[in-house]
Amino acid sequence: MTLIIGDDAPDFSLVNQFGDTVSLSDFAGKKPVVIVFYPLSFSGICTGELCELRDNFATFERDGIELLAVSVDSKFVQKAFADSEGYKFSVLADFWPHGDVAKKYGVFLEEAGISNRATFVIDKAGKLVAKFVTAPGQARSLEEYQRALTVLAL
Repeated sequence: MTLIIGDDAPDFSLVNQFGDTVSLSDFAGKKPVVIVFYPLSFSGICTGELCELRDNFATFERDGIELLAVSVDSKFVQKAFADSEGYKFSVLADFWPHGDVAKKYGVFLEEAGISNRATFVIDKAGKLVAKFVTAPGQARSLEEYQRALTVLAL
């Protein structure tokens, strides 16, 4: 499935690092959401990307945006990862069924069993307003996020 701008974002419910269930629909009508799919916790590029988001988290908070990071790791790995890096945003486990949410968003890499690096910006109405995907092994830049977030201001 390939999502295009203007599509309804597929709803999901996943467990975060605290064991709480987080659903995309929890934010409908309340706040925009940025979903950040990444391959694996504790890997070099992924840690660097999420630490950059951590260090610039005020940008998301200031604009009332819910930031959700998602990988196929278990909730136990997500807890250890979030604790070790001091993430204030939810780190969600797309563990079982394995990669199900990444599949709904069209970013699951079957041959590797992980999601690609992909970011989806969803407005308060639940519509996809921006997205960007990088090639495997290529990090996303903070500038890409900043450009994508400008769509929410329109």
